[in-house]
Amino acid sequence: MRGAGRNPWGSALSLRLRLIGLVALIFAVSLGLGGTVACISASRSIEREMRAALAVAQQTIAASVAGLDPDQHPERELQRLVASFRGNRHLRVSLEGKGSEVTLPAADAAPLSRAPSWFVRLMAVPPSSARVPLLIGGRDYGVITLETVPHNEILEVWNEFGDSSLILALFSLPTVLLIYVFIGRALRPLDRMAGGLARVGGGDYSVRLEGALPPELSRLRDSFNRMAAQLAEMSAENRRLNQQLLGLQEQERSELARDLHDEVGPFLFAINLDAANIRRHAEAGRVSLIAGHVEAIGEAVAHLQRQVKSMLGRLRPIGLAEFGLIEAITHLVDFWQRRHPAVEFRLRIAPEAEGGSELMETTIYRIVQECLSNALRHGRPGRVEIRIAHETDAEEGGRLRVTVSDDGEGMPSGAGLGYGLLGMGERVRAMGGKLSVAGGPGGAGLVVTAELPLALQVAA
Repeated sequence: MRGAGRNPWGSALSLRLRLIGLVALIFAVSLGLGGTVACISASRSIEREMRAALAVAQQTIAASVAGLDPDQHPERELQRLVASFRGNRHLRVSLEGKGSEVTLPAADAAPLSRAPSWFVRLMAVPPSSARVPLLIGGRDYGVITLETVPHNEILEVWNEFGDSSLILALFSLPTVLLIYVFIGRALRPLDRMAGGLARVGGGDYSVRLEGALPPELSRLRDSFNRMAAQLAEMSAENRRLNQQLLGLQEQERSELARDLHDEVGPFLFAINLDAANIRRHAEAGRVSLIAGHVEAIGEAVAHLQRQVKSMLGRLRPIGLAEFGLIEAITHLVDFWQRRHPAVEFRLRIAPEAEGGSELMETTIYRIVQECLSNALRHGRPGRVEIRIAHETDAEEGGRLRVTVSDDGEGMPSGAGLGYGLLGMGERVRAMGGKLSVAGGPGGAGLVVTAELPLALQVAA
């Protein structure tokens, strides 16, 4: 199922709120851990203090009882002894026997509130008790019972927790606000970058990001600027190629129109004229004159066939689909050999070049065709060599290298590539390959090399 396991808040919360939420979570976890440790430590401290208060009270009572005179009415002294514990915060002291007396511990005031029951249970300080028998001069005057009351200590711990929580809250609020502000300033370049990406997506490749940034964001900014610059170059290159393509199309159309006008038009006119003469002679009964016009029509049709075949050859290689790449290139070489018998042609084609896609074979044929035309029309070479080799490549799965070299006059200094080679270069690059043009050995002639990924043979 699409979208399964996706965070439902991922698209609703901004990065700033996520970071603030993370900080708040860290604060909460730290507060929880710190509170747990503090509670355990406070519980142990209260328990120790209760035991110490109970032990001190036992020693105090025992020492006081030992000093009482049985003949001086010890009951009143015992009551005063119990009453003396009224200022104690930790003990409940009661006298059981003659002259009962109970002293409760003084309750501390709670600045914030009384300690809640859950906090008292969390402290888990059980009360302790002790009984001190009162034997004075061999007589039993009862028992003094001591009971620990941890209420005041627990309340003190609760108040300390309240103070600490208030301080932490007063500290956390400005901290979160500062984080909010500083994260906003830190993320502001990302907002500018998002705006820049939107402009790039809209086709404006002139946008650049400027200004001082942290190292992490500066690398991102530099990468964005490089990307925008490369897209601008690619856009300019595409415009140039489109203009060049339109120019090539117009040039091809002009050549076809010129051929149709100069070669096809006159012969069609001649055929029409001969047909009219045949009709006129037939109506006049001059049958003997018809044969000459029929022969003239046959010659005109033969010329038109040759001319149309030549025009079709420029539009699509003749024999490529019927006989294969090797045979088509061989016929192309034979065509130029008949017209330039003094030139030595060398042809070496790897078997892997044949049997591939129509696009691959057509591209190879056009490269060879353009290179031969340029070399024989402009270079006046004595030797032309055509090599189509297969090269293995572990990463790309192999490639075909097409090399056409000659020993002619080469390219004049400062001269650029013609439309034909420029068009071939763009076609090769569009197929994932590359085309290079360089001078031959010793500066003589020209070497045109095209590399085409062999994967296109299978993919197309």
